[in-house]
Amino acid sequence: MSFSRSQSRVQVPAALAASQDGDAWRAWTAALPALAKEFLDRWSLRLDGPPAHGAVALVLPVLQAEGPPAVLKLQPVDEETQGEPLALRVWGARHAVALLDSAPDSGVMLLERLDAARSLATVSDGTAALERLSELLAQLAAVPAPAGLRLLSDIARAMIDRVPTYSRSLADPSERRLLATCAAAVRELLDEPGDRLLHWDLHYDNVLAPLPSSQVAGRAPWLAIDPKPLAGDPAFELLPALRNRWDDVITAADVSRAIRHRFHLMTEVIGLDRERAAGWTLGRVLQNCLWDIEDGAVTLQPEQTAIARALLDP
Repeated sequence: MSFSRSQSRVQVPAALAASQDGDAWRAWTAALPALAKEFLDRWSLRLDGPPAHGAVALVLPVLQAEGPPAVLKLQPVDEETQGEPLALRVWGARHAVALLDSAPDSGVMLLERLDAARSLATVSDGTAALERLSELLAQLAAVPAPAGLRLLSDIARAMIDRVPTYSRSLADPSERRLLATCAAAVRELLDEPGDRLLHWDLHYDNVLAPLPSSQVAGRAPWLAIDPKPLAGDPAFELLPALRNRWDDVITAADVSRAIRHRFHLMTEVIGLDRERAAGWTLGRVLQNCLWDIEDGAVTLQPEQTAIARALLDP
């Protein structure tokens, strides 16, 4: 089968264009149709349905001249996204989406098409969903990180350095103390930051089922997508899943107990030391809180403080 060169202009979803601010973002989204056409032509692809998008990425369903259905993913190149092709290549296609081609300098990847209607969020049993995600995390983190990725040690040190200044923005002295406690927990772990390949953002919506045609013996039934890879300790991976289906947590009779139930399940399935896992999870809480303060927050999000306090008072 051969395809003619693509003539269709890709439409950028309004929600994606409006999702970020700044001149650089506006320039990137304005250039997206031309960038998409360039790679549709380069890789002999044909559009196969309406576009989808995440927070910063445009995803186009496509057909290849030869090969199974795929998606063309286009995203800005920054410190979070630049390692994605490398991580997918190192993981292979057993536990993560298959990388078919990439142009890392352009932020463009050709990926296998997964079943977008079947994420772990569709699994109604919360315990079963968390077990599946934890099993996947264990498999992903079993792989040593390749050279060239961001280091958890560098990120952690930068967080600790910002705490004295950032905490002054918080109105509540108890929240300032909580930030200091999180920073102290991370400081104790810096001598052993780990060397595993981390996904960094594995939650239910970033775990999809393969299409039936691509499910082969030995391949996981659930596959990771959209990594923001780091080199570090797998214990830094837990917070996104702890926050999944947060309504289920806050409606529990004992919120702290519900959080610790999730934490204990994950650490048991993944095989993590619970003390280290608690420390690095406090580090993720710290990271999220610092980002919120950068955005102008003067109070911490209740879910962040609830998770931190549940782990500090087991």
